[in-house]
Amino acid sequence: MFRKLLAVAVLALISAPAFAQYPNKPVTLIVPFAAGGPTDTVARSIAIAMQNVLKQTVLVENVGGAGGTIGVARVAKASPDGYTVLLHHIGMSTAPALYRKLTFDPLKDFEYIGEVTDVPMTMIGRGNFPAKDFKEFLAYVKANKAKVSYGNAGLGSASHLCGLLFFTTIQTEITTVPYKGTAPAMNDLLGGQIDFMCDQTTNTTSQIKSGKVKAFAVTTPKRVASLPDLPTLQEEGLKGFDVAVWHALYAPKGTPKAALDKLNEALVFALKDEGVKKRFAELGTEPVPLEKATPAYLQKHLASEIAKWAPIIKAAGQYAD
Repeated sequence: MFRKLLAVAVLALISAPAFAQYPNKPVTLIVPFAAGGPTDTVARSIAIAMQNVLKQTVLVENVGGAGGTIGVARVAKASPDGYTVLLHHIGMSTAPALYRKLTFDPLKDFEYIGEVTDVPMTMIGRGNFPAKDFKEFLAYVKANKAKVSYGNAGLGSASHLCGLLFFTTIQTEITTVPYKGTAPAMNDLLGGQIDFMCDQTTNTTSQIKSGKVKAFAVTTPKRVASLPDLPTLQEEGLKGFDVAVWHALYAPKGTPKAALDKLNEALVFALKDEGVKKRFAELGTEPVPLEKATPAYLQKHLASEIAKWAPIIKAAGQYAD
């Protein structure tokens, strides 16, 4: 027993100087989705600012597939040395309910760094949708539920989750058309092949402002600064409706505290950076308050979101193998 304790103590003494110099090489930030998507945009926005604290390059690597689970699993199995970090969205909390054969546990296989941004979503319709506001939109959807179609970016996507909660809230089943990503879903909405969808402001703000789609409401309790005239779903009578695509940073379980502290310091710096604030504003979002950019907050928030979404997904009976 004494030998084991001595070995641990010696290892700690050897490792301490090494992590005092952390990082001494580039850090890889894994995004579990394709390049150019909303999560990728968030990652690249903060990566540049984080470099100012880390004094090393932060390389964004896209590892997409299987609703983000491939990239997440890769980080879970990565060396816990502080050089592999994950940026994931709300899907981190829904994966346990959506996937029957998950190779990682969000609550057990990761260390927490902090939340990055809560991206609001918007309920939008094709440009010629026959409704001028949410009241008319809701009435039309309910009256024509057998004909209208809702597009999403695939199982486990933010648009899929928003749709599930919306249909549950209004107690109406709508024909859902899944796509392999946000871009093709948006293209078909613009072309009139589908009737409506719910997606992140990072994807919809420019389309709304250009008049190419009709916007009916925001999914968060607070209105979006870049779309001040767009009411929230709660304002429109859907009490308690709240869906934000929150993004956060994680590291593999066992990553040393010195590395986690440095990564958190870099995250906080990025969230206060004026360039990041400006870029986020252009995307219809903003950095989270700094009290959310902590390991303790993220751990608690993740657990509460897993508890929130599990019954909704179970009731819908939509699972992936």
